[in-house]
Amino acid sequence: MDSTNNTPNMRLNQMLERLKESDFRITPQRYAVLHVLANSPDHPSVESIHAELLDNYPTMSLATVYKTINLLKQEGEILELEFSDLSNRYDGKKPYPHPHVICTKCGKITDPSQLNLEEITNKMMEETGFKIVSHRLDFYGICPNCLE
Repeated sequence: MDSTNNTPNMRLNQMLERLKESDFRITPQRYAVLHVLANSPDHPSVESIHAELLDNYPTMSLATVYKTINLLKQEGEILELEFSDLSNRYDGKKPYPHPHVICTKCGKITDPSQLNLEEITNKMMEETGFKIVSHRLDFYGICPNCLE
């Protein structure tokens, strides 16, 4: 599934429809979290999503953001990037496995141009006999801002 050509509004509507189809309520707080994920140029953490929403939702708890994130993960509507030394990050624009370039200084995460991961995955299955069900390809380096 490739939603790279989707606009943030299209992506937001896809997430909303999925939750509605699964009979989940769309509360204002839940909508706000989805909106941040669909519009974020970055891969935000739960803490950064919470901080971004506090001005408009001063009573929103961190637990509310975590619950919404978990619901979206369960529904396959976001991609979770787990790190041992950083907060987990979330990609609401491309909820399927794809490559990332990660800055080892500031933690910025960027999506490079799409590689032909389907071809690589098929070659890996052919070579190993494994049935590949998911994958993760990360490149680590120093971003242009940190190089300055």
